[in-house]
Amino acid sequence: MRCFSCSKLSLKIICKTCEEQLFVPTVSTRKVGTLDVISFFKYSTLETLLLTKHKPEGYRIYKALAKMTMKPFIEEFVESDDRDVYIVGIDEHVKSGYAHVALLARAMKTKYSIPQHSSLMAGNRVNYSGKTLQYRLEHPRDFVYTGKSDIDVILIDDIITTGITLQEAQKVLMAHGVNVLFALTLADVEESE
Repeated sequence: MRCFSCSKLSLKIICKTCEEQLFVPTVSTRKVGTLDVISFFKYSTLETLLLTKHKPEGYRIYKALAKMTMKPFIEEFVESDDRDVYIVGIDEHVKSGYAHVALLARAMKTKYSIPQHSSLMAGNRVNYSGKTLQYRLEHPRDFVYTGKSDIDVILIDDIITTGITLQEAQKVLMAHGVNVLFALTLADVEESE
Protein backbone atom coordinates (compact mmCIF):
# COMPACT_ATOMS: atom_id res chain seq x y z
CA MET A 1 0.00 0.00 0.00
CA ARG A 2 1.06 3.61 -0.45
CA CYS A 3 0.64 6.64 1.77
CA PHE A 4 -2.35 8.65 0.54
CA SER A 5 -0.44 11.88 1.12
CA CYS A 6 3.10 11.28 -0.19
CA SER A 7 2.63 8.04 -2.20
CA LYS A 8 5.58 6.32 -0.53
CA LEU A 9 5.26 2.67 0.39
CA SER A 10 3.56 2.37 3.76
CA LEU A 11 1.67 -0.15 5.84
CA LYS A 12 -0.72 2.63 6.89
CA ILE A 13 -2.93 4.88 4.74
CA ILE A 14 -1.04 7.89 6.18
CA CYS A 15 2.62 7.07 6.71
CA LYS A 16 4.41 7.86 9.95
CA THR A 17 6.49 10.62 8.29
CA CYS A 18 3.41 12.45 6.97
CA GLU A 19 1.61 11.94 10.28
CA GLU A 20 4.53 13.45 12.22
CA GLN A 21 5.43 16.23 9.80
CA LEU A 22 2.32 17.21 7.81
CA PHE A 23 -0.61 16.28 10.01
CA VAL A 24 0.33 17.49 13.47
CA PRO A 25 -2.86 18.77 15.11
CA THR A 26 -3.08 22.49 15.82
CA VAL A 27 -5.98 22.53 18.25
CA SER A 28 -8.24 25.58 18.22
CA THR A 29 -11.49 26.46 19.96
CA ARG A 30 -14.31 28.49 18.46
CA LYS A 31 -17.41 29.68 20.34
CA VAL A 32 -20.62 29.11 18.38
CA GLY A 33 -23.52 30.55 20.36
CA THR A 34 -23.09 28.91 23.77
CA LEU A 35 -21.17 25.91 22.39
CA ASP A 36 -17.40 25.53 22.48
CA VAL A 37 -16.19 23.77 19.34
CA ILE A 38 -12.72 22.26 19.51
CA SER A 39 -11.07 21.51 16.15
CA PHE A 40 -7.83 19.67 15.53
CA PHE A 41 -6.87 21.21 12.18
CA LYS A 42 -7.57 24.08 9.85
CA TYR A 43 -9.64 22.81 6.94
CA SER A 44 -6.97 23.72 4.37
CA THR A 45 -4.53 21.32 6.07
CA LEU A 46 -6.84 18.30 5.67
CA GLU A 47 -8.98 19.25 2.67
CA THR A 48 -7.72 16.48 0.36
CA LEU A 49 -8.17 13.86 3.10
CA LEU A 50 -11.61 15.11 4.15
CA LEU A 51 -12.92 15.04 0.60
CA THR A 52 -12.50 11.25 0.56
CA LYS A 53 -15.36 10.74 3.03
CA HIS A 54 -17.69 9.13 0.48
CA LYS A 55 -15.03 7.23 -1.44
CA PRO A 56 -13.67 3.74 -0.69
CA GLU A 57 -10.35 5.04 0.69
CA GLY A 58 -12.24 7.43 2.98
CA TYR A 59 -12.96 4.63 5.43
CA ARG A 60 -9.26 4.05 6.10
CA ILE A 61 -8.43 7.76 6.06
CA TYR A 62 -11.14 8.76 8.55
CA LYS A 63 -10.20 5.83 10.77
CA ALA A 64 -6.56 7.02 10.74
CA LEU A 65 -7.55 10.64 11.44
CA ALA A 66 -9.72 9.49 14.36
CA LYS A 67 -6.83 7.50 15.79
CA MET A 68 -4.53 10.55 15.47
CA THR A 69 -6.94 13.06 17.05
CA MET A 70 -10.14 11.86 18.72
CA LYS A 71 -8.64 8.85 20.50
CA PRO A 72 -5.78 10.70 22.28
CA PHE A 73 -8.13 13.57 23.14
CA ILE A 74 -10.72 11.38 24.86
CA GLU A 75 -8.06 9.32 26.65
CA GLU A 76 -6.66 12.51 28.19
CA PHE A 77 -10.17 13.83 28.93
CA VAL A 78 -11.34 10.74 30.85
CA GLU A 79 -8.04 10.57 32.72
CA SER A 80 -8.88 13.88 34.41
CA ASP A 81 -12.67 13.43 34.54
CA ASP A 82 -13.92 9.93 35.36
CA ARG A 83 -17.66 10.53 35.02
CA ASP A 84 -19.47 8.76 32.20
CA VAL A 85 -19.68 10.87 29.07
CA TYR A 86 -21.54 9.89 25.93
CA ILE A 87 -20.31 10.50 22.40
CA VAL A 88 -22.94 11.61 19.89
CA GLY A 89 -22.05 11.93 16.23
CA ILE A 90 -23.86 14.40 14.02
CA ASP A 91 -26.02 12.40 11.59
CA GLU A 92 -24.17 9.08 11.31
CA HIS A 93 -25.83 8.39 7.97
CA VAL A 94 -24.28 5.46 6.09
CA LYS A 95 -23.07 6.35 2.62
CA SER A 96 -20.61 4.36 0.52
CA GLY A 97 -20.77 1.51 3.02
CA TYR A 98 -19.88 3.43 6.20
CA ALA A 99 -20.63 6.55 8.21
CA HIS A 100 -17.53 8.75 8.45
CA VAL A 101 -18.75 10.48 11.64
CA ALA A 102 -19.38 7.05 13.23
CA LEU A 103 -15.71 6.20 12.68
CA LEU A 104 -14.74 9.31 14.65
CA ALA A 105 -17.17 8.44 17.46
CA ARG A 106 -16.08 4.79 17.61
CA ALA A 107 -12.45 5.83 18.14
CA MET A 108 -13.55 7.62 21.31
CA LYS A 109 -14.85 4.55 23.12
CA THR A 110 -13.26 4.04 26.55
CA LYS A 111 -14.42 2.78 29.93
CA TYR A 112 -15.92 6.21 30.68
CA SER A 113 -16.86 7.41 27.16
CA ILE A 114 -19.68 5.60 25.41
CA PRO A 115 -20.62 6.25 21.77
CA GLN A 116 -24.35 6.46 21.12
CA HIS A 117 -24.32 5.57 17.43
CA SER A 118 -27.08 6.87 15.16
CA SER A 119 -28.89 8.56 18.04
CA LEU A 120 -28.93 12.02 16.39
CA MET A 121 -30.09 11.70 12.79
CA ALA A 122 -31.07 14.41 10.32
CA GLY A 123 -34.61 14.34 8.98
CA ASN A 124 -33.48 16.61 6.15
CA ARG A 125 -30.49 15.34 4.13
CA VAL A 126 -29.85 18.65 2.38
CA ASN A 127 -26.27 19.13 1.20
CA TYR A 128 -24.74 22.30 2.68
CA SER A 129 -21.51 22.10 0.69
CA GLY A 130 -20.85 25.44 -0.99
CA LYS A 131 -24.14 26.92 0.24
CA THR A 132 -24.61 30.33 1.84
CA LEU A 133 -25.37 30.96 5.49
CA GLN A 134 -28.86 32.10 4.47
CA TYR A 135 -29.48 28.81 2.64
CA ARG A 136 -28.33 26.85 5.69
CA LEU A 137 -30.66 28.84 7.96
CA GLU A 138 -33.62 28.29 5.61
CA HIS A 139 -32.98 24.52 5.35
CA PRO A 140 -32.41 23.12 8.86
CA ARG A 141 -31.34 19.51 9.40
CA ASP A 142 -34.46 18.70 11.47
CA PHE A 143 -32.58 16.39 13.83
CA VAL A 144 -34.32 13.55 15.63
CA TYR A 145 -32.72 12.35 18.87
CA THR A 146 -33.40 8.79 20.07
CA GLY A 147 -30.69 8.44 22.72
CA LYS A 148 -30.65 8.64 26.50
CA SER A 149 -31.74 11.69 28.50
CA ASP A 150 -30.03 13.25 31.54
CA ILE A 151 -26.51 12.50 30.30
CA ASP A 152 -23.36 14.48 29.51
CA VAL A 153 -22.48 14.46 25.81
CA ILE A 154 -19.61 15.41 23.53
CA LEU A 155 -20.86 16.20 20.01
CA ILE A 156 -18.74 14.93 17.10
CA ASP A 157 -18.58 16.09 13.48
CA ASP A 158 -15.93 16.11 10.78
CA ILE A 159 -16.00 19.80 9.79
CA ILE A 160 -17.31 23.07 11.20
CA THR A 161 -18.14 25.75 8.66
CA THR A 162 -20.72 28.20 10.03
CA GLY A 163 -21.64 26.20 13.13
CA ILE A 164 -25.36 26.16 12.24
CA THR A 165 -25.52 22.34 12.27
CA LEU A 166 -23.80 22.06 15.65
CA GLN A 167 -26.08 24.72 17.15
CA GLU A 168 -29.18 22.95 15.85
CA ALA A 169 -27.89 19.64 17.23
CA GLN A 170 -27.19 21.22 20.62
CA LYS A 171 -30.69 22.70 20.75
CA VAL A 172 -32.32 19.32 19.99
CA LEU A 173 -30.19 17.54 22.59
CA MET A 174 -30.93 20.15 25.25
CA ALA A 175 -34.67 19.75 24.55
CA HIS A 176 -34.20 16.07 25.47
CA GLY A 177 -32.48 16.87 28.77
CA VAL A 178 -28.97 16.26 27.47
CA ASN A 179 -26.05 18.36 28.73
CA VAL A 180 -23.74 19.10 25.78
CA LEU A 181 -20.26 19.65 27.21
CA PHE A 182 -18.66 20.76 23.92
CA ALA A 183 -18.20 19.67 20.31
CA LEU A 184 -15.18 18.16 18.57
CA THR A 185 -14.44 18.42 14.86
CA LEU A 186 -11.51 17.31 12.76
CA ALA A 187 -11.32 20.62 10.92
CA ASP A 188 -12.46 24.22 11.11
CA VAL A 189 -13.10 26.01 7.81
CA GLU A 190 -12.65 29.40 9.50
CA GLU A 191 -9.03 30.40 8.87
CA SER A 192 -8.46 32.70 11.83
CA GLU A 193 -4.95 33.91 12.53
